[in-house]
Amino acid sequence: MDDVKRILVVSRDTTECKKAVHMGVSLAKKYGAELSILHVFHDVFGLKGGILYIPHLTDLEQTYNTMVKEVRKDLDRIIAEEKTTGMKIKELVKDGDPAEVITRTVREEGADLMIMARHEEGRIEHLLYCKGVDELTRKMPCSILLVKVEPFPEA
Repeated sequence: MDDVKRILVVSRDTTECKKAVHMGVSLAKKYGAELSILHVFHDVFGLKGGILYIPHLTDLEQTYNTMVKEVRKDLDRIIAEEKTTGMKIKELVKDGDPAEVITRTVREEGADLMIMARHEEGRIEHLLYCKGVDELTRKMPCSILLVKVEPFPEA
C-alpha cells in the first residue's frame, strides 16, 4: 500500500457511504495519501436529460432539487466531522451517469485507490445507479476497495 498516494472515496448515498469515508480517512492518514470524496448525482427522471423522462410532473424537479440539497448538506456534515481532526479532504460533487463520472474522475484525479460502499442492490437501485459496482470494477484504472455495509431492509 506504500504506492497509494491518492485515494478517491465514492459516495452514492451519504448514509451508506459514511463507513467508506471513514475507511478513506483512515488509509489516507496511515499512508500519507491525498483524499478526495466524490458524490455523483444521477438524474434518472429526465430533468437534465436522464433515462426516464416523465413529462407533466412539475413537482419532480422540486423534489429532485430538494434531494440534491439534502444529500450535499449531509455529505458536508460527514466531511466536516473528519476535517476536525486536521485531515485535508477535497470535495467533488458532479452530475451524470455514475459509472462514467466515477471513471473519468479517477483518471482526472490520478487516484491510485478507489473506495466505495458495497451492498446488495435491488432492481430499482440497479436502475438508478446504472449497473452498479460490476460495471465500475471492469473499467477502473486503479485498485478498488469495496467496504461491506448492511443491506437495505426489506420492504
